[in-house]
Amino acid sequence: MNQRPGILVLCTGNSARSQMAEALLRNHLGGDIPVYSAGTEPADEVHPLAIRALEEVGLEIDGQRPKGVGEYLGRLPVHTLITVCGDAEEKCPSVWPGVLQRLHWPFPDPAAAEGSEEERLQVFRETRDAIEARIAEWIEEGGAPTA
Repeated sequence: MNQRPGILVLCTGNSARSQMAEALLRNHLGGDIPVYSAGTEPADEVHPLAIRALEEVGLEIDGQRPKGVGEYLGRLPVHTLITVCGDAEEKCPSVWPGVLQRLHWPFPDPAAAEGSEEERLQVFRETRDAIEARIAEWIEEGGAPTA
């Protein structure tokens, strides 16, 4: 694991929102800052519609898997901790060694969407786009750590 301080995105299952945020942050930051994601209660797999929504914008997350917070706590230097759901905000450790910036960007859970596959995929697209817009705004405001 890279030992440079990075960004950790937390969600409950680490199967959709945090996985999308991780990929989008990596894309925006160009690999200059390490980016990771984890869940307070990791799912068994990355949601297939999250994978599809990212593929539509040219981002591949093959090999990604849901990870638990315990994989990183005390092992990963984190500059910025971002929670993307209310549950993770409540359950994630209130103190993370080395964190200089803690952000809460709540997004609705696209995995909870109902309807046809196309209707559910549309919800994943909307979530992806909302995360992308929030990342762009954060970078524009100068909030992102520098390499």
